[in-house]
Amino acid sequence: MTLTPKEISLLTDLKSSEQLCIEKYKKGEQEACDSALKELFCALRSTEESHLGTINRILGGEEVEMMAAPTAVSQTFSAPASSCPSDAKSRDAFLCKDALAMEKHVSSVYDVSIFEFNSPTLRDTLAHIQKEEQNHGQQLYQYLSQNNMYGAV
Repeated sequence: MTLTPKEISLLTDLKSSEQLCIEKYKKGEQEACDSALKELFCALRSTEESHLGTINRILGGEEVEMMAAPTAVSQTFSAPASSCPSDAKSRDAFLCKDALAMEKHVSSVYDVSIFEFNSPTLRDTLAHIQKEEQNHGQQLYQYLSQNNMYGAV
């Protein structure tokens, strides 16, 4: 499969974004106080590593086929409220909000990329990954909401 220069450029941006996600989630795992948040960051990092592998395969010339993005299926996150002290809880809120902002950005890069790819298979693959990124955002929002952190400064 031959990629256009624009497709290569977009994939390179996506690759960098996925690498940043992996690094941030790894750092979040190490710095978070709440064990549930640590587990969430670990799970999200694992998915981002899979996304990076897919992007690398596409950049290598492979036309990776994944199921189309599910229309109404999303993962939910539920855990007991954090029992961390308030200063640690504040740090966890920052880490989680930072991750949510990152997911919003990455999802938007996938959104633009989907429109720019010639291959229907690759468009479907990118749409699938984008849906997973949106689900990450939903899980982060749920953690923030369950811990009364979403509206907190």
